Amino acid sequence: MSVDVNGQSGSTVNRTLLGKLGERQTVLAYRRKGYSILSTNWRSNRSGVRGEIDIVASKGDTLVFCEVKTRAQDRYGEPEEAVTAVKQARLRRLAGEWLNEHRTDGSLDGHLREIRFDVSAVVLGEDGHLSARLIRDAF
Repeated sequence: MSVDVNGQSGSTVNRTLLGKLGERQTVLAYRRKGYSILSTNWRSNRSGVRGEIDIVASKGDTLVFCEVKTRAQDRYGEPEEAVTAVKQARLRRLAGEWLNEHRTDGSLDGHLREIRFDVSAVVLGEDGHLSARLIRDAF
């Protein structure tokens, strides 16, 4: 995917827009691999478990919770380095909330056997192209 935001360089691209483009790139990558997308930008407002899960996908009996980190440059390290232990713990709690909600409403298949946490590291290159690297079982 190529990004051109009014001729702006990657360093001046709106961070929110860049994040959304990274999520879109990741959704496309999962779909190409045969995954179904169950949720994007799912939010929990329950006291003590506030936050968002970027992507929930499934394939066969596997359910994947994916955190997307998008960077316009590597000045601050690799995107996946931003998924700290604190962020991982929050994502696990949010995944539990997502599971509770979807088991209750009947939309979750009963044959799921594996739950996985992936990270998608998306980088905007100097040429304006986004590249997504899916890290399976990231934590």
